[in-house]
Amino acid sequence: MSVREATFDVLRRAGLTTVFANPGSTEVTLLGGLPDDLRFVLGLHEGSVVGMATGWAMGHDAPALAVLHTTAGLGNAVGAIATARVNRVPLVVLVGQQDRRHLALEPFLAGHLAGLAGDYPVWADQPVRAQDVPGAVARAAHEAVTFRGPALVVVPMDDWDAPYEGEILAAPARLLRPPAQPGPGGGRGSEADPAPLAELLGGARAPVIVAGAGACGAWEPLVALAELLGCPVWQEPFGARAGFPQDHPLFAGVLAADRPGQRAALAGHDVVLAVGAPVFRQYAYTPGPLVEPGTTVALVTDDPSEAHRSPADLAYLADPAATCARLAALLPARLRGAAGDGPAARVRSAREAVPPVPADGRPLRSAHVLRELARRLPGDAVLVEEAPSARPDLHRLVPARNPLGFVSAAMGGLGFALPAAVGLRMALPDRPVVAVTGDGSALYGLHALWSAAHYRAGALFLVLSNSRYAVLDRLADRHGAKAPWPAFTEVDVSGLARSLGCRSLRVETHAELTAVLDEVVPALAVREEPLLVDVTVAVDHDYRP
Repeated sequence: MSVREATFDVLRRAGLTTVFANPGSTEVTLLGGLPDDLRFVLGLHEGSVVGMATGWAMGHDAPALAVLHTTAGLGNAVGAIATARVNRVPLVVLVGQQDRRHLALEPFLAGHLAGLAGDYPVWADQPVRAQDVPGAVARAAHEAVTFRGPALVVVPMDDWDAPYEGEILAAPARLLRPPAQPGPGGGRGSEADPAPLAELLGGARAPVIVAGAGACGAWEPLVALAELLGCPVWQEPFGARAGFPQDHPLFAGVLAADRPGQRAALAGHDVVLAVGAPVFRQYAYTPGPLVEPGTTVALVTDDPSEAHRSPADLAYLADPAATCARLAALLPARLRGAAGDGPAARVRSAREAVPPVPADGRPLRSAHVLRELARRLPGDAVLVEEAPSARPDLHRLVPARNPLGFVSAAMGGLGFALPAAVGLRMALPDRPVVAVTGDGSALYGLHALWSAAHYRAGALFLVLSNSRYAVLDRLADRHGAKAPWPAFTEVDVSGLARSLGCRSLRVETHAELTAVLDEVVPALAVREEPLLVDVTVAVDHDYRP
């Protein structure tokens, strides 16, 4: 299959089978030999092309398709695109571009197309790869309907002939929207009821849930739904918040951040329901599908971008809490009380798997520190994480028992944990707040300690110091490359904290650690003086990013 053929399939599924166009040479590779089931409508000027598509969309109460030539074509159509936007009419606009293989040389008809239509498109994209074009077109259809306006995709002319095999379409096959959203003609949206989701889950042999940060406000209805289905619940990888109570018997752990790991975790389940999480976030690229063949993936999210780009079979764009409650009301109880025994036992076993405390003066491991913290941390504690190489240990040893029991920077940039912990402690003066961070991460946000001290935000900053960027070291090892960056053993995090007016302690032994935690953690809810505890830890060579 080629990119062109895959895109035609997308157009058929989206009902975009009437093609309004004024063709140019950059569109011939798309339009030449158009399949018989796609109707071509010629306009003699691009303004008329977009105007006709706008009228068609209003008449059908559905998105329409317009194909434009490169710079001149898009430029001629801007006024009509603006009209479609102000009229709140959904359009998918494909714009031709010169051959990608010599765009850098700015050949004849190469267009500087980014921003040419101004802010009038509700969404615009030029896919990074030719193989991303079908997904971009599918997403454009969703963007156009959700935001009621023209969505624009720029496609270099050679992309259409590129191969398209084994690719993942970055858009849902079907998107349901809440009932309050009107269509372009003023009517109410037609795909509004969660009944298709309920039907899918009700007929599932072995469903499973993946909960994300977007479900952090839906704990109660999501727990009720999971218990009704009797199914395990995974936490999304790299999420900003915990989407499900991690001490619940149905909690299965944190989903792997690569495709093989995700397939393995979700194998044996015929329906996967992601709630408040994209489908599915990854880190390092690995080829292959996201789930095993025959598995149906559904999504519930209130984030349009998350819904539009997720390769789900069925997506529902609505409030996760209300949707979970509605699904629970529609579904019969499955009475699978034993379904949680497997996840609970596995998670419990993982939490008990901590190496013995070194007795010969060697540094502690991160797992030792996190286990002792978990033993003392109250259920209402707010925990902010920014310790990349210790994150797997934190996930398995320190379960989130409230919606703020795990807070992290989902973007991946460093410098979040310390300032966020200060702000959380100021916002929640009656809640214990702990930041767990690596020393490399702490250096990006250390200056927040001055504010913590000055404004008496009594958080605990627990720094796991291994004097290096351990994640980058492991990634270099994976690629068989020698890392050119040195360790930074000279850095004294506790000394830097004191220079900013924040009390700090250096901890090197297990006895010192437990003594500090025994003193500090019970009084964290009323503590006014911030404290940084700098714990020397060994490099964890078992960590695999």
